[in-house]
Amino acid sequence: MNINSFITGDQQPLVFLHGWGANMQMMNPHAALLSHDYKCINLDLFGFGKSDEIENYQKFEDYVDALHTFLISKNICDPIFIAHSFGARIAIKYALKYPVKAMILTGAAGIRPPLSLRKKLRIYLHHKGFKMKGSYDYEKASGFLRKVLIDAVNQDLSEEMKKIEVPVLLIWGENDKETPLWMGKKMHELISQSSLIVFKDGDHFAYYQEYARFCFIVKEFLEGLDL
Repeated sequence: MNINSFITGDQQPLVFLHGWGANMQMMNPHAALLSHDYKCINLDLFGFGKSDEIENYQKFEDYVDALHTFLISKNICDPIFIAHSFGARIAIKYALKYPVKAMILTGAAGIRPPLSLRKKLRIYLHHKGFKMKGSYDYEKASGFLRKVLIDAVNQDLSEEMKKIEVPVLLIWGENDKETPLWMGKKMHELISQSSLIVFKDGDHFAYYQEYARFCFIVKEFLEGLDL
């Protein structure tokens, strides 16, 4: 399986996991800055960018296992994850199955919001046999990514978050509409060794729009840990 990746720097490995519908380019500025002090592994996730899809995909854990296989092939053990949105789902599931040193999660997905009246109606009509148009992400996705998306959004990781035992830094945009700030606050409550930093006026892509500030905070966080 071809995985499009770029590795630069040395010492402690940082693995970058981008969000849904994106690719490794979103993390390029961060890898460039942090590669002075860390070994940065930036990649297109499976089915995105120039990376292949996972053959015989059955469940979301297959996505996690495929990432582990890739990292082992690069002699990367006990990584530190820097993950955005969908990538944070992968990082959380990974940390519960394989060794991880720490995680920086930004605009992280993983907490399922309460169903709105509109969504409840859509579910009701679907069960009654009415054909409903899917979300923009779903309609745009390939068959493989549709399966991944369904598996991802149907999982609430709240209980899994309680089991995370590594240091976690949560960085959130104050005005995030995709994964609202209340989700970041909830994750902070659930993850015992977590800290939460909020970027004032930032949105879901605050980590990218203020990448220099983001990287400075990440570096300060990691230097404060006994890794």
